Amino acid sequence: MNPDLMIETRGLSKTFVLHQQHGARLAVLDGVDLAVARGECVALVGPSGTGKSTLLRCLYGNYLASGGEVRVRGDAGWTVLGEAAAREVLLLRRDTIGYVSQFLHVIPRVPALDIVAAPLRDRGVADGEARERAAVLLRALSLPERLWRLPPATFSGGEQQRVNIARGLIAEHPILLLDEPTASLDAANAERVAQLIDAARQRGAAIVGIFHDVAIRDRVASRCFSLTRATETAP
Repeated sequence: MNPDLMIETRGLSKTFVLHQQHGARLAVLDGVDLAVARGECVALVGPSGTGKSTLLRCLYGNYLASGGEVRVRGDAGWTVLGEAAAREVLLLRRDTIGYVSQFLHVIPRVPALDIVAAPLRDRGVADGEARERAAVLLRALSLPERLWRLPPATFSGGEQQRVNIARGLIAEHPILLLDEPTASLDAANAERVAQLIDAARQRGAAIVGIFHDVAIRDRVASRCFSLTRATETAP
């Protein structure tokens, strides 16, 4: 086995049961085999409905596999997500798997600087150092300093997304999952995010992402992984 391997799926399938449609079954993923090593950025590609976001959520442990398995490599070795206890999954998310979604889930009344610093505090980093590192990232993403002490609820979509990206990248997880990280961003800010993704690859992160901006995808991805539509909905 490749000693740099960090993520592996074996025959991964995911089917949703649509209870409000008389138990119809919707197969989204079917027999997906994916391996991602340190220093790779793998872009998931395929038409809408082929399961790109579903695959990311399986890799994060939000969705359990209907068949096959998802394995991720943390400090304690390999973990099969479908067999892991809830506490193990939470520890993997704290220490190993970073996730940047399309949207920031705003925490009421918490300033942007503290939202970004939170993953470091969760890992035992002192408050002052966590805030300093958060400030470095927010500055790199050109978020105006006057916004750092404000809750992001009233920020623009692009400003919220930059907070979201900073929060997802600050802990320098060995595995990064990116779901359209440059959505809502203009070209200049998208390039800043691309530079941060490049830096994560260079330090050895294993990255899997969805990039609907083809220019950004071509800019950051080391290879693409194609998904095709699985079995259609059936009763």
